[in-house]
Amino acid sequence: MPEKPNARDGAPGPLPCPVSASAPAGAENLIARLACGLGPGPFAQVFLFASPAADLGALCAEAEAAFPRALVCGCTTAGELTGAGYDEGQVVAFALPQAGFEVEMLLIENLDRLDPKALIGEVLRARQGLGRRAGAAIHEFAVLLVDGLSGEEDRLVAQLSGALGAVPIVGGSAGDGGAFRRTEICARGRVLGNAAVLSLVRSSCAVQPFSLDHLQPTGRRMVVTGADPARRVVTRINDEPAAQEYARLLGLAPEQLSPFVFASHPVLVRAGGRHHVRAIQSVGPDGALIFFAAIAEGLVLTLAEPTDIAEHLERELAALARDGAPSAILGFDCIFRRIEATARQRVRAVSETLARHHVTGFSTYGEQIGAMHVNQTMTGLAFFPPGETR
Repeated sequence: MPEKPNARDGAPGPLPCPVSASAPAGAENLIARLACGLGPGPFAQVFLFASPAADLGALCAEAEAAFPRALVCGCTTAGELTGAGYDEGQVVAFALPQAGFEVEMLLIENLDRLDPKALIGEVLRARQGLGRRAGAAIHEFAVLLVDGLSGEEDRLVAQLSGALGAVPIVGGSAGDGGAFRRTEICARGRVLGNAAVLSLVRSSCAVQPFSLDHLQPTGRRMVVTGADPARRVVTRINDEPAAQEYARLLGLAPEQLSPFVFASHPVLVRAGGRHHVRAIQSVGPDGALIFFAAIAEGLVLTLAEPTDIAEHLERELAALARDGAPSAILGFDCIFRRIEATARQRVRAVSETLARHHVTGFSTYGEQIGAMHVNQTMTGLAFFPPGETR
């Protein structure tokens, strides 16, 4: 008997709340299985978060045929969030029903050659059109999926936030498992790199954006004294070779640096009254540190120490449900959180919490919240039934 798709990854909620489903990337009739899991629809938008093992282009083409009234977009992942919590080798569908949502979708190409004025104008026109069609839907938000190897997320979200104003924007950077070779975005029947897709949404459901991390600043600080911001590379810290100095502050030798060390000891930048994570991707061949987000000379970096990732996640998600449980949660969770949870043997506890709170989404190469591109964070949107206020 064929395996049933994992629906909502639990049970679909009543319309007009979002619904989700997942199925193995190698399954036969994959889109049909996901459609069965999502339920009858019709849908305003369907997001696909696909393991690199899947053919994203073929999936999107099949999904557009299966959901002819829906806008379809998606990306590759560094792991998936399903009804099992942390998962791998899956394709996840997250759908916004037409009964409660109106969507405008923009495909943004050539991220390294963006014209800010043209981009802002396009976003404003799309918002105006959405407002005319769905003015009665008072809850407005935006979801951004972006090439996680483009290196352009910081600049892109800064420009988008200028056009969106007070509209919350939340999103994730596409992943490639742990390979860091190629990430893909799909929209409008195309699969692209160096691109992003922005969904502007009006909703009858109350929506609460969130951003959380389990890291605390320490008293150990360092100054970036050499950097190539365009490449997100730090060459020198405290006027010493970057990897060597970072390792020294941790009491390690440079050759001991690893993804687990980076996940356990990220650095923080203070901005807007709070600390934001700047995760280290790897050590360059010349002893430089390559980051996942913008970095520049003169920045003061603070070493961070983690609290228990599973306990912190439970507290934060429980707080979202304090005045009533969300009907669905869309989550964008940094790959380094998964790496840390694995190394500390907390995957089961984290997965149980994600499943219990019905979090659907994917593991990312970076996260977006408002005008910020961040790392080692979970950002997302909690959806509440119509009539509730947040």
